[in-house]
Amino acid sequence: MNKKIAVIVERLDETYQSNILSGIYEAAGKYNFDCYVFVSFTGMKNNIGHDAGEMNIFSLPDFRNFDGAILLTNTIGCTPVVEDILKRIADAGIPAVSMDNDVVGMMHIGIDNYSAMGEITRHFVTEHGFTDFCYISGPSENPESYSRLAAFRDVLSNHGIEIADNSIYYGDFRGDSGMEAVDFFIKKRKKMPQVIICANDVMAAAAINRLHSEGMRIPEDVAVSGFDDIYDRLNIRVDLTTVGRPLVQSGALACEMLNNSFNNVQQQRSVIMNMKPRYSESCGCVKHTYSSAADYKEANIANYIRIDSNNRYMTIFNSLACELNSAENFEGYVASLKKFVKRINPEEFYFCLNENWRNVSHEMTGVISDKYKVPNVYEENIDIKIAYCRGRFYESTCINVNKLLPDVKNRADTAKYYYFIPLHFKERCLGYMAIHNCGISLHNALFQAWCITINNSLENIRKIVALDAAVEKLKRLYVQDTFSGIYNRNGFVNATNEIFRACSMESRNIMLMFIDLDGLKKINDTYGHAVGDEAIRAIAHILHNTCNNGEIFCRFGGDEFIVFAADYTDDDAKHLTARIQKNINRYNKKSKLNMNEFSDYSLSASTGYVIAIPKVGEDLFRFVTEADKKMYETKREKKSKYLRG
Repeated sequence: MNKKIAVIVERLDETYQSNILSGIYEAAGKYNFDCYVFVSFTGMKNNIGHDAGEMNIFSLPDFRNFDGAILLTNTIGCTPVVEDILKRIADAGIPAVSMDNDVVGMMHIGIDNYSAMGEITRHFVTEHGFTDFCYISGPSENPESYSRLAAFRDVLSNHGIEIADNSIYYGDFRGDSGMEAVDFFIKKRKKMPQVIICANDVMAAAAINRLHSEGMRIPEDVAVSGFDDIYDRLNIRVDLTTVGRPLVQSGALACEMLNNSFNNVQQQRSVIMNMKPRYSESCGCVKHTYSSAADYKEANIANYIRIDSNNRYMTIFNSLACELNSAENFEGYVASLKKFVKRINPEEFYFCLNENWRNVSHEMTGVISDKYKVPNVYEENIDIKIAYCRGRFYESTCINVNKLLPDVKNRADTAKYYYFIPLHFKERCLGYMAIHNCGISLHNALFQAWCITINNSLENIRKIVALDAAVEKLKRLYVQDTFSGIYNRNGFVNATNEIFRACSMESRNIMLMFIDLDGLKKINDTYGHAVGDEAIRAIAHILHNTCNNGEIFCRFGGDEFIVFAADYTDDDAKHLTARIQKNINRYNKKSKLNMNEFSDYSLSASTGYVIAIPKVGEDLFRFVTEADKKMYETKREKKSKYLRG
C-alpha cells in the first residue's frame, strides 16, 4: 500500500517551489508515495481577507491520517499559520522533512544561506571595489531572508561600509518586489548605488528590467546579483550573477529521507546542500555572454511553445470565465465546470464544498448566528459536487472531511500526486478542489487566475442562491400568515381569484365559510396569551387537516378564519362543518390527556357559511360578510343554550 505524504507549499508558479515540487514528483513514484500537495495563493496586496481564505487550506489535512510530510513553510508569509502547521505535525508524531527552515524534531534539507550570501557580497567588495550598496530582501520574518540579509550586513560592516535604511527594501521574493524596490531607491536616495544585491533571482530579474526602463545599463551603471540560479541566461537581459542551488535534487532527497525513516535506515537529520556562486555578466566579471545561433534557436522554440501553451490556456480560461459568470443557478454552474474539466483533461478532479457552503439564512434575516453562518473553516461533512476519474463523472456524494477524496472504482493503482486548492471568498471557507495529473500545467501564473475566477464565480452563485431564497421568503411572507403557517388575506385572494372569476363567468356555486374561535379572551385571561396563541394555531392546523378536497382557507385576522370552495352543495358545507367539529373534539380529547394543568380548557369554534352563484364583477368579500353574519347567528345560539343551562 502506498505511503500517504502531505506536502505544504505556498504558490506553484514560482521557480523555487516548482523545481522542488518537480523533484518530489519524480521521487514519489520511485518510493510509491501518494503525495497530497496543499497549496495556497496569497500575496494579494491590501486584501487580508483573501489571504486568510487561501491559508484555510493548511487547516484541511489531519496529519494523523498521513505517513509523513514535506514542508515548504519558508514560502508561507504568516507566522501563526506556520506555527499551527508545525504543532499539528508534531502532535501527529509523523516523520517530516522541512525544506530550508530547520525545525527542531524534524528532518531538514537546507543550504548555508549565510555563507553563500556572505561570499557573493565579499566578491563585490574585494573583486570589484564597490562601496555603495543597496539590498532587496525577502520578508523580514522569513528565516532564509533573515540569514541572507545578516550576511550582507556583516560583510559590509567588516569592510567598514555603512548601509543606510533607505538602501534596504523588504520584498516578498516575487517579481513585483524587484520593480518596487528600484522605485523605492530612486525616490529615497540621492543617487543610485553601484550595486544592488537581491535575495533571489526573481526579484533580481525584475529589478534589472526596471533599471533598464529608466535608461540604466547593467553592470556599467548598476551591478546586480541574485540568488538561487533559476533563470536560463538566454531568458534574461544579462547573464545573472547568482548563487546556484540544487532545488530539484532537494525535492527528491526529501522523499529519500522519508523513505529511509519508514525503513529505519540510519541517516543524518540535517543535510546541507552544496551552493556555488556563479559570477557572470550582471556584476561585470564577464563582459558579454555570447551564445551560438543554435542556442538562440532552441530558446526561441522553447519560448514559442510556452507562449502557445499559455495562449491555449487563456482560450480555455476565458471560455470558462464567461460560462461560469453567466450561470443563473448552481446546477448550470456545475454543468459549465464539468465541460471545463473535460477540456483540461485531468486524470482526476474533485470539486468539494462544505455541507453548509451556501447557507443563506443570515442573508435573509440580517442576523448571523453560529448555526447559520457560512463557515470560515472546513466542516465535518464535505459534499463532492464533481467527481471525475479517468474520463468518467461519478454521482455527487458526501464524505467526512478527513477522508479528503471520495472512493471511485477506476482509480489507477500507481502513485498519485494530488493538488488541493482552496475554494473561498475572502475569509469564507467554501470548500476545496483536488486535481491529479492535469492536462495543463498548474505551475503557471494563469492557474492562479483560474482559481480566483472559480472562487469569485462560486461566491456569485452563492449570492444568487441567497437572493432567490430571499425572494421566495418575501413571496411567502406576502401570502402566508407567519403566525399560523396558512394563507393570509393576500394569499387567499391570490389562490381564489381565478376560481372565483370562473365560477362567476360559468354560473357555478361557491361556498364561503366563516370560522371564529370561541372565548379567546377568556383563554388569554385564564391561561395566558401563550395558550391563546396555541389555540389559534390549533384551528389553523385543524383546517389544514380537514380541508383536503380542493378547499382554500386562510387566517382572516385575529381569531377569525375563512374557507372557500367551488361547486359546493349545502350537504358538502354541512359535511365540512361536521368534520371540522370532529377534529376539534379530537384535539380536545388529546389535549386533556397531555395538558392536565389546562383540564378546564376546551377548544371551540363557531362557523357559518353561504352558498351562492356570484355575479360577474362581484366582490368575493361580500360573501365573507354574509358568512360572518351566519357565524354570529350560530355563536348567539351557543350562548343562548349555555345560559339556559
